[in-house]
Amino acid sequence: MRVMVLVKATADSEAGMMPSVELMEAMGKFNEELAAAGIIQAGEGLKPSSAGKRVAFDGASRVVMDGPFAETKELVAGFWLWNVKDLDEAVEWVKRCPNPMPGPSEIEIRPLYEMEDFGDALPPELAQQEQRLRDQLEKA
Repeated sequence: MRVMVLVKATADSEAGMMPSVELMEAMGKFNEELAAAGIIQAGEGLKPSSAGKRVAFDGASRVVMDGPFAETKELVAGFWLWNVKDLDEAVEWVKRCPNPMPGPSEIEIRPLYEMEDFGDALPPELAQQEQRLRDQLEKA
C-alpha cells in the first residue's frame, strides 16, 4: 500500500525558518532507516507558501493566485511517499519520526488510490494508459 505522509506547515515553516543542524541530522538518520527498510519512495521539504502559487478552476476559467496563503494549518511543509503493508505500519513509522518542527506539529498519512480501487469504474483502455505511464516513470 502506498501512502503520502504530509508534514503540516507551522508559523515557523511558513516564515521560512530553516531547520537546525540537529534536526537535519535526525531526519537524515530517519530517512536512512526508511530506505534500509524499503519504505521510502520519495520525500522532500517544501518552501513556504509565499514562494508558491495556486490555480483556481471553475469550468474553463483559470485564476492564478500568488502565495502566501492564509490558513497555515491547511498547508503542507513537506512530504514522503512510502510503500507500507498497511496504515498501522505507516503510523508506527511516523511515531518514530523526529518532530519535524521546532514546536508542536502534525503529520498526516493518506493512502493513495491504486488501480484496483476503481474496479469496474475504470475502462480497460484507461487502465492500460495508466500502466504505460507508470512503466515510463519507472524507466526515468
